[in-house]
Amino acid sequence: MATPDFILELREQIGHAQLWLPGVTAVVLRPADGTTAEALPDGPLNPAEWEVLVVRRADNGHWTPVTGIIDPGEEPAVAGARETLEETGIHALGQRLLSTEVVGPITYANGDETIYLDLAFSFLVTKQSEGVTPWPADGENTECHFVRADQLPPMNARFTRVVARALENPGQAAFNQK
Repeated sequence: MATPDFILELREQIGHAQLWLPGVTAVVLRPADGTTAEALPDGPLNPAEWEVLVVRRADNGHWTPVTGIIDPGEEPAVAGARETLEETGIHALGQRLLSTEVVGPITYANGDETIYLDLAFSFLVTKQSEGVTPWPADGENTECHFVRADQLPPMNARFTRVVARALENPGQAAFNQK
């Protein structure tokens, strides 16, 4: 689903005016052998031993981790798992909050303007999706693949940074204080 109903209803009232919305970035990981892990190990992850789920967005052709809008009242990690399943057919479970970041303002082709408070999490593929090939399930993406973390496609600076943070596997989240 490209635009949630609650946003469409709000847009009927406010037009293209700027919205402040919560968003989620899901950096979905699995061991490079395609199996699953019960939990992330302590310390940095070897990029040659882990894969990252990446999607190619239908609207701009860019490669990204899974992203989405958090629904009203929805827990952010639950939103990340939901978006991952909706967009790729992969079941994943949130592991760690990686970062919080303000993204935008973004002006869309239709004139809508939005600023996001993005919460990025690391996720692990669950046993339910072991051996499952991701696919562009909802039309938001044209491709999706697990890619070894040391062979990622080009991504913008924000997504490169958040994937690197997932591989650093820190015990605490990063946030700006400027």
